[in-house]
Amino acid sequence: MSEPEVVFVGIGAIGRHMARRLTTGGFPVTAVDPFPAAREWAAGEGIAAVASISAAPRARFVVVMVATPDQLDTLVTEALAGRVSGQTWIVMSTVGPESVRQQGERLAAAGAGVLDVPVTGGTARAKTGELTLFASGTGIDTVRPILERFGTVREVGADIGAGQAIKVVNQHLCSVHIVAAAEALALAGRLGLDQHRVLSLVEQGAGGSWMLSDRGPRMLQGTDVEVTSTIGIFVKDSGLVADAARASGADTPLLDLARRRYRQAADAGLATRDDSRVIETY
Repeated sequence: MSEPEVVFVGIGAIGRHMARRLTTGGFPVTAVDPFPAAREWAAGEGIAAVASISAAPRARFVVVMVATPDQLDTLVTEALAGRVSGQTWIVMSTVGPESVRQQGERLAAAGAGVLDVPVTGGTARAKTGELTLFASGTGIDTVRPILERFGTVREVGADIGAGQAIKVVNQHLCSVHIVAAAEALALAGRLGLDQHRVLSLVEQGAGGSWMLSDRGPRMLQGTDVEVTSTIGIFVKDSGLVADAARASGADTPLLDLARRRYRQAADAGLATRDDSRVIETY
């Protein structure tokens, strides 16, 4: 029995690996991305690709990996100009609880099913199918074969927005840990130490973290290091965390300090560079 067709929206640094894993798993995939370079990549992989969702064939499932709440709003608006009734939309972007609830309500009113399933793990784990998925909503079992191509499914509740709320907590930690790693390695340099040696010594100790081990080596390379996640993404994500904190009355002083560093890096022209380049603010 053949797998159902999937429209996959957003084949950026992480999304492209997820789309590829669907195709290698036997799912017919049409990718949607407005950037010609992304569509060229898809063509090279043998994946059909179009510039907009209105140009995509109607599919039972729509997987969404856009970058921002505004992009999600634009996508849903365009989709609602056609017919979404009977489709299941799987929103896997990091857009925050408020955005996914608003857009989920619009889709549901038009007859579509909606699941809130943000992911964490970065490009390395997207390639290998080892992402962690924070899945919320009803009917997760109907899309489990799709989700399990991407990684481990953690069901976090029936309410749309629960997955995004957990991703907010996750991104709080990621935002702070990257900046902490950059600050520590910058400190090592100021103390006249060999930063590579320091990294190898401390990353396995009590002060180590996944972000230190993953970003640390790239921090010690140059500005042109391979991009796996951009400064701009963390400007956006730390902003989503700050918005959620304000809405809930939470105090997040460490997040606020980290957020200023990402904005400082972006203002210095590093927005499209790897997020490890936040070290250049020190």
